[in-house]
Amino acid sequence: MSASGSSEKSGERQLGFTFEQPATRRVWKIGDLVCEMRLHVERAYGDLWVEGEISNLRGAPSGHVYFTLKDGEAQLPVVLFRRQTSLLRFKPADGLHVLVRGKVSVYEPRGQLQLVAEFLEPVGAGSLQIAFEQLKARLEARGLFAPDRKKPLPAFPRCVGIVTSPAGAVIQDFLNIVRRRHAGLDVQLYPAVVQGDAAAAEVAAGIAFFNRARDVDVVVIARGGGSLEDLAPFNSELLADAIAESELPVISAVGHETDFTIADFVADLRAPTPSAAAELVTAALHNVAERVRSLDQRTVRALRYRLMQARNVMAQVRVESMLMRERDQLRRRQQRVDDAGLRMEAQWRTRHRGLTGRLQELSARLQRQDVAWRVRTAKERLGALETRLTRAERERLRGWREREAALGRELGALSPLAVLQRGYTLVYDERGALIKQVEDVREGQKITTRLKSGRLHSRVSSIEREPERDSGER
Repeated sequence: MSASGSSEKSGERQLGFTFEQPATRRVWKIGDLVCEMRLHVERAYGDLWVEGEISNLRGAPSGHVYFTLKDGEAQLPVVLFRRQTSLLRFKPADGLHVLVRGKVSVYEPRGQLQLVAEFLEPVGAGSLQIAFEQLKARLEARGLFAPDRKKPLPAFPRCVGIVTSPAGAVIQDFLNIVRRRHAGLDVQLYPAVVQGDAAAAEVAAGIAFFNRARDVDVVVIARGGGSLEDLAPFNSELLADAIAESELPVISAVGHETDFTIADFVADLRAPTPSAAAELVTAALHNVAERVRSLDQRTVRALRYRLMQARNVMAQVRVESMLMRERDQLRRRQQRVDDAGLRMEAQWRTRHRGLTGRLQELSARLQRQDVAWRVRTAKERLGALETRLTRAERERLRGWREREAALGRELGALSPLAVLQRGYTLVYDERGALIKQVEDVREGQKITTRLKSGRLHSRVSSIEREPERDSGER
């Protein structure tokens, strides 16, 4: 076969002609054909929704996600690029039933039909609930919910840091409860938005700020109730890591009593509401005054009992001491009793002085929260503001007067009567109209000439018109 084919080609060259293929036949290159198919498919199926179950899910180092979408009859490869993956509120997983929006395309290196996904939506449960359950399982596997990593709260905190919105009702309720239960407790506010995409980062920044400053004993993150979408920032892995890394104890007071967020599970203590968080922080401090009074009363009763016993012993010794030896023993016992009484009295005075000082300190703190003192301070600030307002009004009035004078000078300069100061005159007819040209005057007409210092009344005896200038003259 090869020899005969070679001889035929040789004979064709010797005769001087060759056979050509028909002109209607088109031979495609593989790359061109696949590219043409891709363009045709993308034009025909450029935007559509597909429902199916995820299987064979795998991620790439580039951040893209590849999986197969299938149902009982067929399957379709799907690619979700990194940018679209970052916008998902949940993590795709094998077996998840989803709706996929995208376009059908062809992967040219393999000539394979695939769906380029733009958006994924779970069928059944919402994406936020799925994201919540997935994140909860992942953080629980990391040990962030373990009870042994929870830090105890200080029994007597001196200062509390709260991360919340400064404009909401949460901070007002928190401060009102703290002032009512323990006015001496200092509260520092880190203002942060508690709803929206930036909320998780701002709340995490507030926790980090208090850990750097080290001037508070416990941190409270607080927000009022809301829907699952409203509480989404507190279901963030970023905020969960910030709470777990905090060296200060963190109390989560987010939503109502029935609301649970990821922050509640990671925090060292969950408060049902922000108001309950304020009560938990001040629980021990609220009982300080009662404990001080109770200890003072117990000390006084103990000292009285000891003194009564000492007097009874001393009385018995005096009755029984009849001899010199007994008298000496009595004296020694009296000395010991006196010494013990003095020591007890000194201890009582020291204890009483300490309790009195503590009571005075608490009274001073309470006095600083007195409404009358606050009203007096507010009046002083109001007086200062009134003084500043009066000074500002005077300055503005002086500026307006200077502006009025300047405008008056400018208006006077633009007044037609100003030309009279320079020797010019204004001529009016009988009706008081200004005469601007000779054609407006007739012989024998009465006219009025206005000068700088008065008016002249005269009659026109003759009229002389200026000859018209040549149009070429300037």
